[in-house]
Amino acid sequence: MTFNPDADVTGRSAKRRGGRGPVIAGGAGVLGIAVVVISLLTGQDFSALLGGGGQQGAAEPGTAIEGCATGEDANTDDACRLDAGEEVINSFWEATLEGYRAPELVIVEQQTSTACGTASNATGPFYCPPEETVYVDPTFWTIIREQLGAEAGDLAQLYVLAHEYGHHVQQLRGTFEEHPREGTGEDSNAVRTELQADCFAGAWVADAAEQEDRNGVPYLQEPTQQQIDDALAAAAAVGDDHIQSQSGRVNPESWTHGSSEQRQRWFMNGYRGGVNDCDTFAASGGEL
Repeated sequence: MTFNPDADVTGRSAKRRGGRGPVIAGGAGVLGIAVVVISLLTGQDFSALLGGGGQQGAAEPGTAIEGCATGEDANTDDACRLDAGEEVINSFWEATLEGYRAPELVIVEQQTSTACGTASNATGPFYCPPEETVYVDPTFWTIIREQLGAEAGDLAQLYVLAHEYGHHVQQLRGTFEEHPREGTGEDSNAVRTELQADCFAGAWVADAAEQEDRNGVPYLQEPTQQQIDDALAAAAAVGDDHIQSQSGRVNPESWTHGSSEQRQRWFMNGYRGGVNDCDTFAASGGEL
């Protein structure tokens, strides 16, 4: 989606953190929107990142994002786009969910420690429940383009961000406790959790152009069909079946995020029907 150039996107500010150690920018493990996907190809267990566990890391000081004041800044800089996207997504959930509180957003440079392990472009964007913080390294978009074949344009980037904020909403609503991410497979809670976050992201996209800055200027313009298609392409690119096909064997019993078709369909469920059409946990296996 395109920000209105004169929209005031100052408000909450994301933090920059990191800069220590090498950036991991290649290899078969650098795949997926949330780090659980990596286990499909590497055999490593990253499931704690969405379950509240993981190795405790020392908190690092962050610095506020600077130079991100207008929609024009958001249209020309990936970090500013995320910073501005935070403002619009929080505005949506504040109006939608009673008692909503905003998570922190950290823009990762190279890598940084978290309560859920190390954040970098190798782990991909993720939400860390103990900290109520979303971590994103903007260089991840390059990986999506080069390794998974999606364009990863403006709306696709905001879809990824909105997906992670969807996990924060699940945290606030007690979804992780009510439906623990135990087991894998097409009908697992893990898949249902991810598809619901996709659906929440779609609901936000449908409403995003209605959110206004303090001067009454809409933050975002209505999405074009091309932008919607790009977001759907990003959702398909991180489907479990598509990712597993890169290694030559698709195994639905190991899925943690859902197929490409499921991820696209649940995004569109939210886009067309809103948050109330996002109860993936009530769907039967055949409807999922």
